[in-house]
Amino acid sequence: MTTSRGFDSVETWVFDLDNTLYPPSCRLFELIDLRMTQFIGERFGLDPVEARRLQKHYYREHGTTLRGLMTEHGIDPHEFMDFVHDVDHGRLVATPELAAAIGALRGKRYILTNGSVRHAEGVARSLGIDHLFDGVFDVAASNFVPKPERVVYELFLERFGVEPTRAAMFEDMAHNLLVPYELGMTTALVTPRDGDVPDRLMRASDGEKGAHVDHLTDDLSGFLAALAPAAPRA
Repeated sequence: MTTSRGFDSVETWVFDLDNTLYPPSCRLFELIDLRMTQFIGERFGLDPVEARRLQKHYYREHGTTLRGLMTEHGIDPHEFMDFVHDVDHGRLVATPELAAAIGALRGKRYILTNGSVRHAEGVARSLGIDHLFDGVFDVAASNFVPKPERVVYELFLERFGVEPTRAAMFEDMAHNLLVPYELGMTTALVTPRDGDVPDRLMRASDGEKGAHVDHLTDDLSGFLAALAPAAPRA
């Protein structure tokens, strides 16, 4: 039986962004998803139904819709990212409990996202946690290669000088935790309380606690708050 890794030696805390730092019930990612469909529809002259079908095809075949568009059509990634992340963050509200829990974690804190720095900063600012992070590693930093590709995590670790065996990764998609686990990170899967994000999951197991998922929670604030006293000093 494999023993789950703990947090006693963790000195670097790494968080995915969408549907991890905020709950999917906020429906913010839904707006981004609609913008992706709109981009494809306008670019290729497709009706919304066909545009969405093509969008999800690229997502499942290439890991992200953007990667599919780049690979098969040579789409400018910056143009795509600027368009899809032009959304109103008003669906998010400042979360004092989350801010307190993250702020109590001793060590470095980072956001690692398949989105953009601009989007990450907007989300963090709306949640009232933007001042708590030491950096953002977005998909542009990995030359638009998305998680869960191994090179993304390796580049992240190298850029910020992170020792993976002393780091923890929080994600809402289990397949994005496989490589972090293999690299030696403690992994935690953040699940929705209402199970309302089936389209975001690439496979059914992405919402389950597999062997590469050390911890499972549907309450990130509460989970982190319970860890804070045992977190090491920076």
